Amino acid sequence: MKLKCIIVDDEPIARKVIEEFIEDIDFMEVVGQAENPAKAIKLLNDNIVDVIFLDINMPTISGIDFLKSSKNTASIIMTTAYAEHAVEAFSLDVLDYLVKPIPFDRFLKACNKAKEVSETKQRLSATQQPINDHFFIKCDNQIEKVYYADLLYAESMMNYVLLHTPTRKMIVYITLKGLEEQLPENQFIKVHKSFIVNRSKIKSIEGNMINIGNEKITISQNLREKVLNEILKDKMIRR
Repeated sequence: MKLKCIIVDDEPIARKVIEEFIEDIDFMEVVGQAENPAKAIKLLNDNIVDVIFLDINMPTISGIDFLKSSKNTASIIMTTAYAEHAVEAFSLDVLDYLVKPIPFDRFLKACNKAKEVSETKQRLSATQQPINDHFFIKCDNQIEKVYYADLLYAESMMNYVLLHTPTRKMIVYITLKGLEEQLPENQFIKVHKSFIVNRSKIKSIEGNMINIGNEKITISQNLREKVLNEILKDKMIRR
């Protein structure tokens, strides 16, 4: 996935140079340009932006003032002819500070920093996703939480399903097909027209029977090959 960038600079030639640099970097793309920060605000509102290339000396609002007032989370790379603002810029958490004329290798180094920051954000975001370890059902006139890890198997009873856990059985008004569509397929598998079992709770398989908890569940003949392949794949140790 490419990093989406905007260029904010009052000089058309400067914007053109940065645009051409970005075109030579395969993990970046320009989604907009503005000649001052005021116009950049609309670009930020209309686009998801990962990187802002920002000049300092511009009419109306300087790049520094824009940084002080902005709450945008994009990485900021300053592109300016004035080296003396570097300390203040870094105090505002800019990612890098490039002094014009900017050599391409120095520009590429700044872009690689932006890529590393983006990848780190994605990893952190993935680890902070809520854990999907349960579902809710309506049973006995109340809504109850059921953890996937506690569900041994589900048994069809016409338009109802009986959920078996180590401690209790719960009747739910839903079809087995409806339940199957909502359970994570990497954790549960249908082994018979009347049974869905928790893969992690299978203790053994004897012929067409699965031992799960203290129960034996029949594997239907037409599903047997698929079920065995799914359950045993990459797990069976052979001679």
